[in-house]
Amino acid sequence: MKLLVLQHAAVEHPGIFRQFLKEDGHTYDAVELDAGESIPPIENYDGLWVMGGPMDVWQEEQHPWLKDEKVFIRDAVEERGVPFLGLCLGHQLLAEALGGTVGPSETPEIGVLKVQLTEEGASGVFMDGLPERFSCLQWHSAEVTRMPAGAQCLATSSVCAVQAMKWGPRAYSAQFHVEVETDTVSNWAAIPEYRDALISAMGPQGATDLDSDVALKLGDFSSMAERLYINWLQTAART
Repeated sequence: MKLLVLQHAAVEHPGIFRQFLKEDGHTYDAVELDAGESIPPIENYDGLWVMGGPMDVWQEEQHPWLKDEKVFIRDAVEERGVPFLGLCLGHQLLAEALGGTVGPSETPEIGVLKVQLTEEGASGVFMDGLPERFSCLQWHSAEVTRMPAGAQCLATSSVCAVQAMKWGPRAYSAQFHVEVETDTVSNWAAIPEYRDALISAMGPQGATDLDSDVALKLGDFSSMAERLYINWLQTAART
């Protein structure tokens, strides 16, 4: 496959998924939207991945390219049926592009926290092989407050109802992160918005503490990331 990857911060890339893609001979082109790069025609690609970022979906005045990105996602997913994977901001953008709603979290989730599969998640393809309840990296202060029509919720948590979502046969997204690598926390903590949220949630030593917490779970995260990657490829092959 050849994938198009939309990025919103240089350090918020596909992470460990890059290793899986390389091992399987798949390629991708990354477009850095926050740096002013233009989105190429989707016809040249077999799938669309949309990564996270420190901006919010409603900040179109500060980041005018968000409008075009949402239109592009809607066209790719709804009109063309392109296989889609969205993480964190990418999850929220999918929801809003298809008619759902995203808003500020009543309780931001920042840290290594638990997520629970729903009945749809436990019985579906995308989450197949994952534990019914598992730990993951969370780093968000906004969330999907209303899913688009026809969407299914695949995972949830006590403070964020829509942790993972499916729309149609080939569009999947997750609010949480499993794509993390050894330098993910340090890289993301250098982004001012992420740093401030981290300090607010975990105190001045938040980056150090979170890095330690992630290191303890890194093997589990990598295994789950590989499983989700394999499962996503299976969904992408569907017609």
